[in-house]
Amino acid sequence: MSDLMLGFLAIGGMLAFIILGMHIGVALIVTSFVTVWLMRSPEIAARFVGAAANDAIRDYLFGVVPLFVLMGMFVSVSGVGRDTFDVFQWLLRRLRGGLGLATVGANAVFAAITGISIASASVFTKVATPEMIRHGYTPRFSVGVVAGSSILGMLIPPSLLMIIYGVIAEESIGRMFLAGILPGLLLALLFCALIIGMAYLRPASIYTSGAPASAADQDTETARSATVKFLPILLLIVLVLGGLYSGFFTPTEAGAVGAAGAFVIALARRRLTWRKLWSVLTETGYVSVAVLFLIVAASLYSRMLALTGMPAAITTGITDMGLGPWGFLVAYLLIVLLLGCIIDSVSIMLIMLPIVLPIASAFGMDLIWFGVLTVVAVEIGLLTPPFGVSVYTVKSALNDPNITIKDIFAGAFPFVLMMVLSLFILAMFPGLSTWLARM
Repeated sequence: MSDLMLGFLAIGGMLAFIILGMHIGVALIVTSFVTVWLMRSPEIAARFVGAAANDAIRDYLFGVVPLFVLMGMFVSVSGVGRDTFDVFQWLLRRLRGGLGLATVGANAVFAAITGISIASASVFTKVATPEMIRHGYTPRFSVGVVAGSSILGMLIPPSLLMIIYGVIAEESIGRMFLAGILPGLLLALLFCALIIGMAYLRPASIYTSGAPASAADQDTETARSATVKFLPILLLIVLVLGGLYSGFFTPTEAGAVGAAGAFVIALARRRLTWRKLWSVLTETGYVSVAVLFLIVAASLYSRMLALTGMPAAITTGITDMGLGPWGFLVAYLLIVLLLGCIIDSVSIMLIMLPIVLPIASAFGMDLIWFGVLTVVAVEIGLLTPPFGVSVYTVKSALNDPNITIKDIFAGAFPFVLMMVLSLFILAMFPGLSTWLARM
């Protein structure tokens, strides 16, 4: 059996393992090890695994993963999410759909200091959903806007998916962060336009009474109290992203400074007990180890595929088919969207990128632009059935038997359409993704 055929069988076997419930990292390592064993020898396969584990994450750059995760955890326990929502609720209280707009705005700001969609979904389910329902918004819209806007956490920097893409594609993580700013703002604006359009054109779809409730009871906030609440958030964003984009910090240093800043905020607000500190540290360890283990597995998988010659063969085959760069891009994005219905975002990237990146390079595509499109496409999977991780996170955090999974998927569907529209816009106008990154 040829090496190329073994490569295709390895992908099929790996997908079968995942469908049967095996952890994605274990599936990647097992299939890669067995394939190299069959191609060469068990001794070479063992050395192959050791080399991948040694080389994959020993670089100083990988310190960015636990540091940004730690910053996000400190931000979550410090109550920043609730304060951010309170500020946006006060600012937008006079607008129709104001609480929905506040949720999107708060999620966008929260994304700039966490980078994890699941954290956003969990926090704002508890903060925003009860407030929206109390003010006369339909439960379906309330949970839908929380689930939909939570995905901003993986696009607006710092973003965990951007870090993973940068590692796999060997692109600068700092440039990937810069590339996510305008697309993230575009998506947030599209979400806001959707909410305003629904509020004026189809008010019955977002208000239980078919009309907006009075904003009188939303006036308890003042300019002074809103400033006090928002100032620490603003300082942390300026400290981390300002230092990173000005070149004063490397991504790893920015993560360390951000984690220290978030720690100080949590202490100043007296939200950090010894029990919570231990919880933050252990959760950071769990998330970081999981991500770094996946990066090791992806490195081994990429090396195995290169050894089989599959990426080069697929590149040649697609080029000979005459699809052209746009045909390839459309086919790739459709596959990613379909995979998003059944497996998680990180798994999609680990499986697909080692295969498609050589093809994208052969077509002369900008890999930073390609990365932004990839992140947006895989994030759509967080809102689509049956997998929909953000949807299940909202359901778990809400713990309300009267709001079903079906309600959350239905409420998030309009936001999925906006994400598809943003994907089209970003594909048509690459400068939105590359302008800041190439400055």
